[in-house]
Amino acid sequence: MSDKVIVTNLAVLKQKYGAGFKKIHAAIQALIAADKARGIRTRLVALDDPGAMKKLKAPPVVKPRNPMQNKQAIDGVYRALLPDYVLLLGATDVIPHQDLKNPVHIKDNPDGDEDLRAFGDLPYACEAPYSRRPEDFVGPTRVVGRLPDITGAGDPRYLVALLDAAARWKSSPRSDYTPHLAISAAVWKGSTAMSVDKLFGSSKGLQLSPAKGPKWTPKQLSARSHFINCHGATLDSHFFGEHKDEFPVSHDASFLNGKIRPGTVAAVECCYGAELYDPSGLPGHQAGICNVYLGCGAYGYLGSSTIAYGPEDDNGGADLICQFFLRRVLEGASLGRAALEARQEFAQAPAELDPFDLKTLAQFHLLGDPSIHPVASAAPHALFPKAKAFLAAAAGALVDRGHRRRQLFTKGLWLAQKLSCVRTGALRQAAPAVRTVMERMARARKIRPAGMLSFAVRHPASPKPARKALTAAKLAPPPPSSIHVVLGRKKMRHAPAPQISALVAREVAGKIVSVRELFSR
Repeated sequence: MSDKVIVTNLAVLKQKYGAGFKKIHAAIQALIAADKARGIRTRLVALDDPGAMKKLKAPPVVKPRNPMQNKQAIDGVYRALLPDYVLLLGATDVIPHQDLKNPVHIKDNPDGDEDLRAFGDLPYACEAPYSRRPEDFVGPTRVVGRLPDITGAGDPRYLVALLDAAARWKSSPRSDYTPHLAISAAVWKGSTAMSVDKLFGSSKGLQLSPAKGPKWTPKQLSARSHFINCHGATLDSHFFGEHKDEFPVSHDASFLNGKIRPGTVAAVECCYGAELYDPSGLPGHQAGICNVYLGCGAYGYLGSSTIAYGPEDDNGGADLICQFFLRRVLEGASLGRAALEARQEFAQAPAELDPFDLKTLAQFHLLGDPSIHPVASAAPHALFPKAKAFLAAAAGALVDRGHRRRQLFTKGLWLAQKLSCVRTGALRQAAPAVRTVMERMARARKIRPAGMLSFAVRHPASPKPARKALTAAKLAPPPPSSIHVVLGRKKMRHAPAPQISALVAREVAGKIVSVRELFSR
């Protein structure tokens, strides 16, 4: 049994770093020793080691870039050791993201969502076997995070620094994480303000781009909580604001080098905000913002590998999963538990998971050691000062990590069985009248329709007594039979990346009953 398992591909690391691998291995051992001093039993497992994997009755990884082999290997390690934390060590050229289908990609349509896959680490956190269907992974059960090196790198110093930071972490009072840097594209002021209000009680300090950024002051960057809702682009080390036809740089990786405060936790909604790209072929070889944050000593970073979505003046999609994650961190959860609880809370937020919900779940992943607790939890005797003698003996039961894991595991299994969601393999043809209505609404919002997708909805069976009771109480309107999506692009001359807008509509008995509008972040 282990409390925490570090999984990696040692052969790939040795190939990447040559003689420098010795420094990485020493840093891994130092992290294991530091965990032991904290009472966490940590074990390193090489997914490519046939002998070690055989002892765990898990299949080894023979093809390092193969998502199926990595999923099967990590599933085997998890079931053999049942750890509380799983740490994926390395970027996607060491352990690949899983290659889930992007449910809102329209084949051969350049004006829609261009992501063929919704890459991420969600399936590593789920009991379901390897699949490319995102709806198979709506019930995560495991605490998983990734500590990435630089994709394509050959210098071990970056990864050694990340391992050293993970070995030295310390919890701080919540008051240290109350000061925050919140940045928003001006066009999404309403949405971001809602999120910041919910997290910190006030959005008065919200920074809008334009005209703020990207040269933030040392005081602004010293805040340990960062919440960012701006535009991002693939293979780009910048985030961007928006107002009318302006897309100024709001966050710049080259400016941030050495300026992010150690211990920072960031929740980032931007498209490609956590893309682990290879910077070697880019001007200046500048790594992405997510790598820069971690390289400065940030404890955790939640972001998206691909195009993310959210509304303009409300919360949904990327807003919610980032909000849920940062709130859990502020409440004292470990980074990994915060990510797992955020995924579970997001999955059960809507009545039915539409295709954009599925993509959001699939693409957002945690970068950082999942066992780190940035915010210190209140000690039991501090909560109940008159019962110190009793709580001294019972404290272990009150804060038992294993008990929490069992609860989260059970909840994840329940979600996998009971959630209603679209079936990505069951595309439908919308009735002509429905298609006409959807296209008319798109044009009214100045969206140039690039295509339409219609999905069947999977509803779990309810117990017969429950169905009768709900029907009798008139609390159960008919659930939607189909969910329709119209994707299009807005003409923006200076946009750093294509600006995608989408309408999502629910159909009940042949009629559209609700519509929401989403925008690429």
